[in-house]
Amino acid sequence: MTRDSDVVAVVPTYRPDGAALDLVKELSTENVSIVVSDDASPCTCDPLLAEIGRIPGTTVIRHERNRGIARGLNDGLRQALEIGAQWLLTVDQDSRLPVHYLSVLLEAAGLRMAAGENLGAIGARVIADASGDLKYPESGGDGFLTTEELIQTGTLWRVEALKDFGGFNEALGIDAVDAAACLALRKRGWVVGIHDDLRVAHRIGNARTITIAGRDVMVTGHSSERRASMLRNRLRLFPAEFRQSPKHALRTIRRVAVNQGLGLLADKGTSA
Repeated sequence: MTRDSDVVAVVPTYRPDGAALDLVKELSTENVSIVVSDDASPCTCDPLLAEIGRIPGTTVIRHERNRGIARGLNDGLRQALEIGAQWLLTVDQDSRLPVHYLSVLLEAAGLRMAAGENLGAIGARVIADASGDLKYPESGGDGFLTTEELIQTGTLWRVEALKDFGGFNEALGIDAVDAAACLALRKRGWVVGIHDDLRVAHRIGNARTITIAGRDVMVTGHSSERRASMLRNRLRLFPAEFRQSPKHALRTIRRVAVNQGLGLLADKGTSA
């Protein structure tokens, strides 16, 4: 089967399970080149990764040291640059995409670009977690929907735009890598778009939704180390975010701070 050279799909993995195998099988039906970048999983994962590598059109890259998701995404970007692909689809190993998800995104991207939009990335309007739906703040009204940032899973990135700023920031490791990429896109005049009819199933930590002062807030349930990493990286991005969009920067840091505070309370309750 001939692979479509216009799109590379990259799936970063760590200790993958059967869900990752199913995901790659589903992606292979889209007839695109697939890169699975494994972030130093133990040898117990060898049989599964070998099985994934036998899926047509799939390349598995094994790393010896764990360095976070950004390196894996950049593995996919390098493949896209090597074959001259226009788009990079990034997907977490435990996400599930609707049937024909990529085809729908590509069609929408083509329409937006034909209308003159300088599209740098486009993703689903909704990320469906077990605790509830995560929706991006959006603008655009009856026209094309845009937002400040997308999480990387299920996002279709324009390779030309990623090349414009050197790809994903590996110094961030795992947290806010996608936020930093979207910040870099917007700084250079690229648009971050939303497809209003698409949703991706993806588990965000051990998230749960609670109500504070009449407002629904998602608490991720990540470990104290991950929460600290999220807060540290968000503070690192905050000055540039604030210069570009004060409202978005303040909204983001508030969300992360609330999540950290509620997480600390949960930690104390567990240890009591």
